[in-house]
Amino acid sequence: MKKAIGLLGGTFDPIHVGHLRPAIHVLERLELAEVRLLPNYIPPHRATPDSAPEHRLAMVRLATAQTPGLTVDDRELRRDRPSYTVETLIELRQEHPHIPLCFLMGMDSLCSLDRWHRWQELLDHAHLVVSHRPGWTPDFNPAIEALYQAQGTRDSELLHRRPAGCIYLIDNPQLDISSTRIRECIRAGNNPQYLLPDPVADYIRDEGLYKRPVL
Repeated sequence: MKKAIGLLGGTFDPIHVGHLRPAIHVLERLELAEVRLLPNYIPPHRATPDSAPEHRLAMVRLATAQTPGLTVDDRELRRDRPSYTVETLIELRQEHPHIPLCFLMGMDSLCSLDRWHRWQELLDHAHLVVSHRPGWTPDFNPAIEALYQAQGTRDSELLHRRPAGCIYLIDNPQLDISSTRIRECIRAGNNPQYLLPDPVADYIRDEGLYKRPVL
């Protein structure tokens, strides 16, 4: 039985421990082969990132360099167009026809999944592994409730035995850290230490990222 590959997308502007700790938790808890971080070029449902793609990719590489099991996949940055998850999953499924793929997301993303591009096709190509706060009960709309009733599972072994098609909810304590707050911290001239890996903080300082524009 081949171990599943985890996939975590995001702008990572910048990447921080609030991204990394949940990814490591899922990697270890589900015994995944790896978790690939996929920086978005332009996220369809969010504002354009503050920093250029090459900077965000460099920061993700620095953040994962010392963490076994976390890797980087830059395919979305190489497309030079809005990043749609379904397109990435189709590509990966073609490259790995028999390996289980687990797309990692938060509960807020699952609750709004019916607003994603071609959302009905996602489970044709991957499982959805959804992190949520322990003890939190989701409030699904009718479309997502029907999807979860049809595809949800509590058996983590199915994520390795089947290539795609399951929704699995995993308790995963979330750190109250955001890229927005880190950017605001840096613009205010404050120290973001311990919110993100030291090599990423050093890169931000050396490249002068997120500083308040000089008028």
